[in-house]
Formats: sequence, C-alpha cells, structure tokens
Amino acid sequence: MTPRPISPSIPLPEFVRAFARIGRLSPPVLAAQIAVMHHELVTRRGWMKEEGFLSALSFCMMLPGPEAMQLATYCGWRLRGVPGGVAAGLFFVAPGALVMLALAALYARFGQLPLSEALFSGVKAAVVVIVLQALLRLARTSLGRRDRRALAIAAFLLLTVFAVPFPLIVAGAAAFGALRAAPAPRRPVPPPATGHLPRTLLLWGTLWALPLAGLWLAGQERLLAIGLFFSRLAVVTFGGAYAVLAYMSQEIVARQGWLTPEAMLDGLGLAETTPGPLILVTEFAGYLAAAPLGPWGGLAGAALTLWVTFVPCFLWIFAGAPYVDWIATRPRLSAALSAVTAAVVGVIAALAWWFALHLLFAETGPLALGPVHMTLPHPESLRPEALLLLAVAAVSLFALRLGLGATLGLAALAGLALHLPG
Repeated sequence: MTPRPISPSIPLPEFVRAFARIGRLSPPVLAAQIAVMHHELVTRRGWMKEEGFLSALSFCMMLPGPEAMQLATYCGWRLRGVPGGVAAGLFFVAPGALVMLALAALYARFGQLPLSEALFSGVKAAVVVIVLQALLRLARTSLGRRDRRALAIAAFLLLTVFAVPFPLIVAGAAAFGALRAAPAPRRPVPPPATGHLPRTLLLWGTLWALPLAGLWLAGQERLLAIGLFFSRLAVVTFGGAYAVLAYMSQEIVARQGWLTPEAMLDGLGLAETTPGPLILVTEFAGYLAAAPLGPWGGLAGAALTLWVTFVPCFLWIFAGAPYVDWIATRPRLSAALSAVTAAVVGVIAALAWWFALHLLFAETGPLALGPVHMTLPHPESLRPEALLLLAVAAVSLFALRLGLGATLGLAALAGLALHLPG
C-alpha cells in the first residue's frame, strides 16, 4: 500500500498560506530556500519533524532538477497527499515565475534593468545571514555523531577546495554510509503497491510529453526544439542550476543562437533577483528564444519551458517519495540516506561560502595547485557596502528577531538606498 500523508488534518487555507509564504520569501539560492522551508514547516509550525525533513532533503538532493522545488513538493505530499504536493510545488515556483515573466518581457522591450540589481544587493546579504541561521540549526540536529561531522566537513572541502562534482559527493557519502551500516531491527514498512510506480510514470510522463507531441503535430519546429532541449536539461540537472549553466549556455548561445552571450548573463542576473529556484533562468531563455515567433511567441516559449522543466519534478517526487519510509527500515539504504544528510549540511555550507565570497568581494580568482582547485578573493576588492548590508541583516534577524520576511525587505531597501544616485 502507498503511505498516507502524515498530517491530513492541516486545514487547507493554512496549508495554502504556508506554502504561498515559502514561495514569496525564498530567495534564488538553494541554501536559503531550504532555510526558509525549514523555518516555516519545522521550526514555526511543527508540521514536520527534523529527521523527516532532513531525510526528504537528502532524497531530493539525489534527484535531477531543482532540489528546493522538489523538497516543497515532497513536504506538500507528506502533509496533504498528491494534491498537496502539486499545490506546494506550484506555490513555490509561481511567484518567481510570474516575476521572471514580467522581467523577461521588460528586458525584451527595454534591455537591462539596473533597479532589480540594486534591490538584490541587499537581498544577497540577507540570504547569507538566513543561511547561517539555518546551518546552525541543521548542524545541531544532524551532526551529533563524529562520523557525520566528518562527512559534512569532507563534503565542504571537496566542493570548495577540490571542486569535486556534486553528484560524486552524494554518491560517495551514500556508499560510505551503506558500507558502515549495522543491522538494526526495525518494524518493517511495506513498499508501495506494485501498481504505484507504473501508474505514476504513465500519468506524469504523459503530461510531460503532451505539449511536445502537440507542437510536433502542429509543425511548430522552433518551439518543439526549445521544448526538447529543456526536457533534456530537466534530466541532467544534478547539483542545481549553476551545474548546468555551461551546458545550457553552450547549446542555446553557441549552437542554436537563440540568445546572445550578453543576454544569457543578463538572464542569470535577473533570475538572481526573483524568488524561487535559480533554474527559472530557463524561463527567461525560453521567452527570448521564442520571441521571434511573434507577439505571443515569448509567452508560449516561457510557458513551454516552465512546463518541461517542472513537470518532471512532480514525476520524480510522486514516483519516489512513497519509498522514503520503506528505505528507512532497510539498514543499508537508511544508513546511506543518513550519510547523504550529513554531507548535504556540508554542501549547503559550501554554497553559502561561495555566495558570501562573491557578495563581499568584487573580484575573485582561481587557484590551481595539483589537486587543489578553489576560488580565492582579491582582498583589495572588498565591498564595504556589502559588509554594511550584512550587518543590517544580522541585526534584523538575530538581534531584533524581525523574521525572514522583514529581514529580506529591510535588507532590500537598504541595498536600494546605497545604490541610489547621490
């Protein structure tokens, strides 16, 4: 039988408000998105237990696609079943998707939008502080054992010092946990019914392919090419948006010529000003790639790109999520997932470090020395205004305890004030 949602009694209006708030407040940084979700679902409302949240996070880290959106979908599924998962995923993506659609349309019409960059300079500072707060909480709850602390430190160093690909770190942590597993008697949990997986794959696979089949029948070659490319991207997006940006840029800029290099960089910058996952840069790219088709071309390209990017996320989650409880009763699989959980703490720390480095310093440079491949700052390029914004965000969150929304808003206004002429 398929596991039932754990909290079906949560009122629908409260459920909707919670995930709408998560969607609005989640900056386009994975570590911060996890922090916001943890605060809302674990710390503030107590809808999920720490262990369950971390297990879900580890599971999502092993899937292709935007991890935070998949984590939101999983949490929604746990709380209110498949409809809850769909609603949670949509509420997480919708705010950023709407903002990105407006930005893409404005960019196509007017070019660069410096105001958004000014606002986001403050948001970046708030993100660093929010992630630091979440890291402290996650470390306290998931790194109680010496081997877990070692895994977290190793994951951090492998990413920041040796530039080891993220999927290899996850695979290595899982193997380490499985090999060290000790038999532990647990009450067995039956796996989902045998019909669950084929039904889920058929339903969501059909939904994924439906617009592509329609475009093929209609002879819309350019839109079909856009849809097929971003469908492929949805399958290989391990390790977040940054991990596939090089491949994406090479294809749509160098090979297809859909965007100029400058537009691709501007799209990434705009994606960094919107709530939700950074992978929304694909929506921007889809809009500009289809804009030559006419007045509605850009809208069609953006909608198609969103569909083939995020429908697969529902497929992965609804196909695999029912097995998470079952995995927990298998010693080796459970130990592998627990090891990945510990490594994920180090991964989040590495993401936060990378983000803080580029916030605080205008210039960075690579250091390559044998196996060492890391990024170091140029000390003379330190940004004093970034330090000031960090201080504003830290005082708001830690001293005044104003909460995530107020901290993000205050830091954004401070960033805007610092960038105003005169």
